[in-house]
Amino acid sequence: MSSSFEKFQKRRVITSYVSVVLSVFLVLFLLGLLGLFVINSKRLSDNFKEDIVMTVFFDNNANDSVFKAFDAELKASKFAKDFKYVSKEEAAKAHEKTLGENFVEYLGANPLYNSFDIHLKADYVTNPGFSKAENQIRSNPMVIDVVYDKQLITLVNDNIRKVSFWVLFISAVFAIISFLLINSSLRLSIYANRFIIKTMQMVGATKAFIRKPFINRSIILGVIGSVLAVLVLVGVLFYIHVNYPALDIFKDIELTIAVLFGVLALGVLITWISTYFATQRFLNLRTDDLY
Repeated sequence: MSSSFEKFQKRRVITSYVSVVLSVFLVLFLLGLLGLFVINSKRLSDNFKEDIVMTVFFDNNANDSVFKAFDAELKASKFAKDFKYVSKEEAAKAHEKTLGENFVEYLGANPLYNSFDIHLKADYVTNPGFSKAENQIRSNPMVIDVVYDKQLITLVNDNIRKVSFWVLFISAVFAIISFLLINSSLRLSIYANRFIIKTMQMVGATKAFIRKPFINRSIILGVIGSVLAVLVLVGVLFYIHVNYPALDIFKDIELTIAVLFGVLALGVLITWISTYFATQRFLNLRTDDLY
């Protein structure tokens, strides 16, 4: 009889430990994932901004020296991230692929112009930034037109501001929820040992002496849960790096490492604080209140 009861007790203790580890792991994994998203959000938004193209069309009388001079001007400019010269012949081939027919033969001439496709730096991807770059480019007498999507620029910037606000808000809410969930799991684990705590207290053990093994055990469980969270987060990072290299997920490696260490530290800190107050609560209860 006693043997089966001991097995039951062991199973209950193991289940309690597994519950705490899983709670710590899931909460810290999601919190770490959110942290990685926050530190990479600016670069992600910059990538979206820098995909917007400004196309500069040149007069047909412009020659190679004009294009070389404009190329040098863009390299020296503060607003150009990268750019590409597109000849009228290349533009005609691209249109032919899109339309599925050779319109040059149909028209008897190529109506397109030589152009430059320019991607602006993220800081200049605003309507004032594009206007400033446009004014500088239009000062070239060989430029006949500058084309870009003004509505898209406004839409991208407005959406990025909204997303940034909600990410910060959700991060704050989730940080509070994560503490409450881990705290709840640890309190349930210690609740199962409330009679042991009170028995130790009745035989003269100090509060610090009683708290110590519970805190040590909770910290170990917290470390196990946070290490698992870090390992899975690293796996996610490598998956993104291999499958989406354009995101350059390891560019801010120092901040990424700081987030991973933050997850480890948070696992220890939350379990320590939660266990301290949970044990303190049962230490301050009267024996009759334990039931």
